[in-house]
Amino acid sequence: MIVRACFALLALAAGSQSANAAEFEDLSGIERQVASYVGGGSEDMRDVLVPIDRRLKLAACPAALDIAWHGMRRDSVRVSCPSAGGWRIFVRLAQPQQSLAAPQPVIRRGDAVTITLSAPGLSISRSGEALENGAVGEWVRVSVGKGEERRAQVLRPGAVGMILP
Repeated sequence: MIVRACFALLALAAGSQSANAAEFEDLSGIERQVASYVGGGSEDMRDVLVPIDRRLKLAACPAALDIAWHGMRRDSVRVSCPSAGGWRIFVRLAQPQQSLAAPQPVIRRGDAVTITLSAPGLSISRSGEALENGAVGEWVRVSVGKGEERRAQVLRPGAVGMILP
């Protein structure tokens, strides 16, 4: 009888540990995504970035993580959960990007782009045209139609966006 009670308690404890693990974001997964974003492979992550403190407990994000360069020196990456009540962290690179020269443009003047306007709980997209060259993270002018211009941040090749608070 006592043995059955012990096994029941062990099973309950194991179940609660796996449930707790599902409540938090996988920090190793975040590190792999950041290493991939900055151009390093998953096998050499420690050469690419400073490991995330394992004491950090981030709520599991139901949406895809938003990853972008932080700062002009490109020595850290911003990772955020774009869902309502999400979180944001900054991951330092072990060695800043080798080139201090201007980043290479991924959008060129005249390129067709998708313009996305995002706010908590809302995302609207439309097509437009880039009016100037831009690298990821830079702000460029885009045409949204009939002579109307806006500034938007380059997210990736072919995509620019504006995030509202």
